[in-house]
Amino acid sequence: LVMAATRSVMRAVRVFEFGGPEVLKLQSDVLVPAPKENQVLIKVHACGVNPVETYIRSGTYARKPALPYTPGSDVAGVIESVGEHVTAFKKGDRVFTLETLSGGYAEYAVAAANRVFPLPDKLDFRQGAAIGVPYFTAYRALFQKGCAKAGESVLVHGASGGVGLAACQIARACGLKVLGTAGTEEGMNVILRNGAHQAFNHRDPDYTERIKACTGPGGVDIIIEMLSNVNLDADLQLLSCAGRVMVVGCRGRIEINPRDTMSKESSIIGVSLFLATEEERHECATAVLDGIEAGWLRPAVGLEYPLEKVAKAHEDIICSSGARGKMVLLV
Repeated sequence: LVMAATRSVMRAVRVFEFGGPEVLKLQSDVLVPAPKENQVLIKVHACGVNPVETYIRSGTYARKPALPYTPGSDVAGVIESVGEHVTAFKKGDRVFTLETLSGGYAEYAVAAANRVFPLPDKLDFRQGAAIGVPYFTAYRALFQKGCAKAGESVLVHGASGGVGLAACQIARACGLKVLGTAGTEEGMNVILRNGAHQAFNHRDPDYTERIKACTGPGGVDIIIEMLSNVNLDADLQLLSCAGRVMVVGCRGRIEINPRDTMSKESSIIGVSLFLATEEERHECATAVLDGIEAGWLRPAVGLEYPLEKVAKAHEDIICSSGARGKMVLLV
């Protein structure tokens, strides 16, 4: 009865084999999933696109979903129906998710109720789709794993993307000195508008020297690293004593000299939101919702694509010249 008002089939992106962006197939006859106990069904208005989804799709990521599957975790939309024992939400509520069970690149998505959060009226659905993975990951990298403290300095490498801008906003709100890098003039301006005290163009051959001039001999306390396979070796030269590099993104191997960590007793720490405990997720959610309420958390939306252009979105998120906010699919 709950499903009666909902269409029985929907448009959804399906992946039948691992490979390049061309394996993303938009189908119009996918069955609308039904929410089970402690689950909700969301009518999706927007879904975030994350680099990790391209790694999973290519088959190169540690976690491989069973085929076929629908990608996507960060959706924003309206509750269509709820399963048994769900009391926190009702039909018509505006929400955003941290992850979905059925996949977010679709007109409807099922999610566990404890991975769904109210979307305040001050944010639209596009912004709602830019919250989940970026802000939770940024908070985890800075505080749960990086042990950031007010008064410390943080360098956000690749700061103009979804996680990068989230890290800039959170770090600035929490009293850190924020430095960010981007690959374009426009990206640098976006960083400065979103909390960075200073921005650097990582395409400049001498940009690391400029960062050193800015931080002085002390170095930078924390580096949030989105492309560790390119930057990790140089990052170790930029750190302060007891500084730490938080590895948020990586696309391959890199050679480093471990002696660089010994000379400063520095740390290289991997960050994975998938490994967060229930308590840690709750902490992230509390910080994020408080940030929205206080007004310093303002998701910056970058490129937008209709569901039909999902392959182009996956291509652009890896190959584009520079991000300018979170990439989203509009459903």
